[in-house]
Amino acid sequence: MANLIIDIGNTQIKLAIYQNHQILNKQIVQKSDFIKSLENIFSEYKITQSILSSVTNVTDEAISFLEKNTSLLLLSATTPVSFRNLYKTPITLGIDRIALTAAAVEKYPQQNCLIIDAGTCITYDLINKNNEYLGGIISPGLLMRAKAMHHFTDKLPLVDFHESETFSENIGKTTQENIWLGVVKTTTIEIDGLIDEYRQDFSDLTVILTGGDGEFLSNRLKNSIFAADNFLLDGLNYILEFNTNK
Repeated sequence: MANLIIDIGNTQIKLAIYQNHQILNKQIVQKSDFIKSLENIFSEYKITQSILSSVTNVTDEAISFLEKNTSLLLLSATTPVSFRNLYKTPITLGIDRIALTAAAVEKYPQQNCLIIDAGTCITYDLINKNNEYLGGIISPGLLMRAKAMHHFTDKLPLVDFHESETFSENIGKTTQENIWLGVVKTTTIEIDGLIDEYRQDFSDLTVILTGGDGEFLSNRLKNSIFAADNFLLDGLNYILEFNTNK
């Protein structure tokens, strides 16, 4: 028996099969291929339960398929979790941040944790050793910063920082280099600076870096961090197990 984990983003869908807290299969599909991908998964694996996390509307067809073939949990801000949420407006807390916090509680029990999710936005989420979610920060992600400079000016080009040459110097010699440094350097300085500030309050702070740009940023940080590729998916699986075993 296995769990199906579904994370629906703005453009793509992540699907993962978990058994005994281990990923058996993970894939990224387009929304147009969602139902077909589900059919293939159910033909190959014996899925008993599933969890769906989505930042957009989900089609009735997809919900109906999942409810017919498995015990489905639709993640929301009111879903029971294994930590205490001290956010002043808990109903507005993103479900991705809820899943990340759930993963931290399970993987690093009774520890002060800072979870940094480097995606479209960079989110910083702090949870203390008493399993209390304290809140955090939301900041523009790498691509958002690059697009902002391109969009709000007449002549600055849109730089693809992943494909551009990595610059070790702190002074750009071309406009391309200036933009690259402006995006990447300031982001790493921001992350390192916030880690240092949080460690003034939590000297034993465990820092986890995840998200689409996590690997790109991890080697550019001065602070010691734990890089985690599947942290959000792990968190969704933990939430599903928590609600199943209540």
